[in-house]
Amino acid sequence: MRKHIVTILFAVMLLFGSTTESFAASSTYKVKKGDTLYKIAAMHNITVNEIVSWNGLKSTVIKPNQNLIVTKSDTSKKNSSKTPSRSDDDTVVEEITVSASAYTANCNGCSGITSTGINLKRNPDLKVIAVDPSVIPLGTKVYVEGYGYAIAGDTGGSIKGNKIDVFFPTKGEAYKWGRKNVKIKILK
Repeated sequence: MRKHIVTILFAVMLLFGSTTESFAASSTYKVKKGDTLYKIAAMHNITVNEIVSWNGLKSTVIKPNQNLIVTKSDTSKKNSSKTPSRSDDDTVVEEITVSASAYTANCNGCSGITSTGINLKRNPDLKVIAVDPSVIPLGTKVYVEGYGYAIAGDTGGSIKGNKIDVFFPTKGEAYKWGRKNVKIKILK
């Protein structure tokens, strides 16, 4: 039940994120039970990598009552959107070729909740990819050839090394994608 409440709150924050200016006004954030780095990053319109870097975190494990720096004085705010899109400050950090398969939240036994807490069943228009976090860190904005701008917001048991899964809202779209080698641009 608590997981569903957290998921609902996260979905509401995604939908109304641009109106929650009180989150952005503070330079620190006190971690609450159930928070994830992705959720905190989305609330503050920053990336997981920025939180990790600004706070000197060695892993993505966070604990309740932990204070995190969520703004950088020399960093300007980025426009928030549900799915990453191209912006003038996009910088390609790295370009890699990966084996890309597709997945959907609508399969037997699928919860539809990503490893970072995104509810794909309630947000079918989001562009999310599953990654190996040692290759592409969770929360990273990417451009996937043939798919578009997306967020690295999930992991998978068979997603190791230079493999990704791209999310589609329907099985038909996922089957149509199939498996192919594509180029990914990892963006700053």
